[in-house]
Amino acid sequence: MIGYHGSMGNTQLGKLVLIIGPSGVGKSVVLHRLRQLHPEMVFPRSATTRERRKGEGSDLYHFVTEEEFDALVERGGVLEWAVVHGGARYGTLREEIIPAIEEGKTVVREVDVQGFDSIRNHAFFRGQDAPYLLQSVFILPESTDQLVERIRNRAPIDADELARRIASMEQELTYADLCDHRIVNRQGALEQTIAQVEAAIK
Repeated sequence: MIGYHGSMGNTQLGKLVLIIGPSGVGKSVVLHRLRQLHPEMVFPRSATTRERRKGEGSDLYHFVTEEEFDALVERGGVLEWAVVHGGARYGTLREEIIPAIEEGKTVVREVDVQGFDSIRNHAFFRGQDAPYLLQSVFILPESTDQLVERIRNRAPIDADELARRIASMEQELTYADLCDHRIVNRQGALEQTIAQVEAAIK
């Protein structure tokens, strides 16, 4: 477990839990179920420069302009950010995470491996004297064949794109050893996966 579990005044600090895993492993399903089961946990929004879709609220994303995103980055308002397909930027908002940790809450966030690298190396969470506690849970597939099958079934893609995604998946899987907990998301056993994730967080 990365970071130091300190206290601020008489309030015991909470922690940030990062959920990591390769594309198609079921991270968003796990997060959706945790959200249903644990209203006491905090599931922070992402800042994004992408266009708001028709009928989309502000419960999952904090929509900002390119200029506003630049200002957030400049003043340290995002713990990590990346350019995602389509050129839009997405970032992990400091204001959605740190105040909740200071109130003693558990904050749960899904990130990709680049986001995991950025956050675990951030001064807030790096090393024994870090002010905040960081915990990481890696969701593994039963087999890589299962993931390849899911990639194929999601949308028609050509051989080059499939090869690129498989290479990306293999690189993502190397991060499992860097995480505090490794949980296999078995086919048809979501509740078992959720129970293991809950046990890891608690």
